[in-house]
Amino acid sequence: MQRTKTELDRPDLSEAGVVAWRVEGRGPPLVCVHGAGVSSRELLPFVSGRAGVRETWAVDLPGFGSSRRSGRPLGLHDLAQALDVWRQQVGLAEVNLLGCSFGCQIAVEAALHAPEHVRGLVLVGPTTDPRARTWQGQVRRWLRNARCEPRRLAPLTFRDYREAGLRRVVTSFAESIHDRLEDKLPRVGAPALVVRGEHDALVPQDWAQRVTRLLPEARLLVWPGAAHMVPFAAPDDLGSAVEDFLAAS
Repeated sequence: MQRTKTELDRPDLSEAGVVAWRVEGRGPPLVCVHGAGVSSRELLPFVSGRAGVRETWAVDLPGFGSSRRSGRPLGLHDLAQALDVWRQQVGLAEVNLLGCSFGCQIAVEAALHAPEHVRGLVLVGPTTDPRARTWQGQVRRWLRNARCEPRRLAPLTFRDYREAGLRRVVTSFAESIHDRLEDKLPRVGAPALVVRGEHDALVPQDWAQRVTRLLPEARLLVWPGAAHMVPFAAPDDLGSAVEDFLAAS
């Protein structure tokens, strides 16, 4: 797996950079976007399994993981802009985007910003269900969901939170809560695969179904036995399902 570091060459993002991991394979490439407060560590098992199958990237968005943490925390719009600037600077003309949790919201924002460059979307555990669009509601669901995740996930999550710092973690969760994803989905032109873990307490079945209905061209895949972090719990099997979707798109 190759590691790259890209400084974002744009005045409003001059203090931002993106560290990314890449495996080789056929294209168009798949770019994986992590959730709120965390990094690509939770997506690397999925990415490594795509080696030789599809060119796949995992990014640490500015302020998270191995990317630089100087400067202000970026909001949803700026994170999506940073993702698109990074795409241009590494020379990816057309991509598929896989978002996980808050990464789904970033991927949708990026697809609306540059629709001609986004071929397909995979939305794994899309947030945020409007019925729990409060801090209290999200914390309750997060705690319920954590009981169903693999135990080895928790140390990675808390390491990511610690490295990002309280201000960035809180900002990213606030952006996730306040973003009205349901208003944006009908304007997405790319075909989409929505993935929900069977035991995902953050993304109830009816919300996942609503996300799928709101997208002009989408289907829903419910992953048996998994909670919110399907790419971490079932990386290889999910990889095969995603490849089937991308090959047919």
